[in-house]
Amino acid sequence: MRHVYECPLRWADMDMLGHINNVVYVDYLQEARIDMFAVHAGFSGADELAEGVVVVRHEVEFVRPLVYREAPVRIDLWVTEVRASRFTLAYEIYDETDEGRIVYLRASSVLAPYVFANEAPRRLSPTEREILGRFLEPAEPRAILPGDGSSRHVHPMRVRFSDVDVYRHVNNVKYFEYFQEARIAYVYGLFGGRGRGKWGDHVVARTDIDYYAPILFRLEPYDVHSWISRVGDRSLTIAAEIRDGDKVLARGSVVMVTFDSKTQRSAPMSQNEREVLSAELGG
Repeated sequence: MRHVYECPLRWADMDMLGHINNVVYVDYLQEARIDMFAVHAGFSGADELAEGVVVVRHEVEFVRPLVYREAPVRIDLWVTEVRASRFTLAYEIYDETDEGRIVYLRASSVLAPYVFANEAPRRLSPTEREILGRFLEPAEPRAILPGDGSSRHVHPMRVRFSDVDVYRHVNNVKYFEYFQEARIAYVYGLFGGRGRGKWGDHVVARTDIDYYAPILFRLEPYDVHSWISRVGDRSLTIAAEIRDGDKVLARGSVVMVTFDSKTQRSAPMSQNEREVLSAELGG
């Protein structure tokens, strides 16, 4: 069994290429997840699972661009694994057409039930395991993205008060924004800031994030360390860590693909881009 959510789009969700921004998709997944917990029996009211889960890991694969329109987009949700103290949700964002299903995104989230009053994880109850089992469809794990290298760029990241959720932690969706801000500063510093030529259009193909410790609101910025871990003919991988001093709060890896805005397809990376990016390999 799968849960289906009709997700509305907002005009403000678009990026400079006229696509729904990669960060916004994760907000859609969160909306769908909350809807699933609220709608189905056992997840509503005072149920503990509906009131408190934390994200341990996100894996997000962007299949094709989604452009703003008035009609909502559909999101399927189901469970791929249930363990003693965590479970994994899978998602697919899509449209159903006369020609078949058009998929925009596939993703998964590892979630852990959490007691926020005690700031501690807990085990799933037998009832919760039974309810999650109704949605169970096992899946093969995705390959892990490379993260080799060490810090080549440090971006100070200030937390906005609006980034904090009802549990007084920075919401998991905001981490995608933090990594995006640091990535843009890093790449544009390599090109525009150092006079190394033009940085062409790129789109995000995949983002994986592991969450290790909560980020809390404060006036002092956190540091986002970034580096290039892989460079190909049409894509590159940027790895990053959000740190509080020497403590790593989250790790992320992002695959970016060279994009031709005229054809709306991937394109070969320029020789100059490849040389500049390859010089950053190895940390």
